[in-house]
Amino acid sequence: MATSYVPLIVVLCVSILPLAAMAVGTPFYIEGNVYCDTCRFGFETIATRYISGAKVRIVCKDRVTLKREVVGKAATGPDGKYRVRVTGDRQDQQCLAELVHSPMPGCRVADPGRSTATVILTRSNGAASTRHFANAMGFLRDEPLRGCAALRKLYLADGDVRAI
Repeated sequence: MATSYVPLIVVLCVSILPLAAMAVGTPFYIEGNVYCDTCRFGFETIATRYISGAKVRIVCKDRVTLKREVVGKAATGPDGKYRVRVTGDRQDQQCLAELVHSPMPGCRVADPGRSTATVILTRSNGAASTRHFANAMGFLRDEPLRGCAALRKLYLADGDVRAI
């Protein structure tokens, strides 16, 4: 009777090994993009410009001590995209991608509503992927581009001109 359980136990152990090995040393990769909100709408539009050379960082805060730790940094490429490598499982820490700097003249003030993005850096939530995506983050242009009022009409619900 005991020998009938041995193959089952062996199969279970072998199937868990890849997951355990991945959890130990495999880093996370956080990906996202940074844009210039050219119309100051607070979201991406067809007039949005993506920023090359913008700096971002990943910061994790311990829930008990509230100590913040920078766990990764990156700069955006020509298409405004970044990729940050983060080592270690952050368990129940609160982690954010944060805007640091924009090299684009006239677009250097971080949008208060889009200057951070929550990122999950644990394998204890059932997600097996090492690749995680952060919401887009943006800087506000000093002065809106011409034509933004007309563009705003495209994004409004039909007949909702009171918002203009």
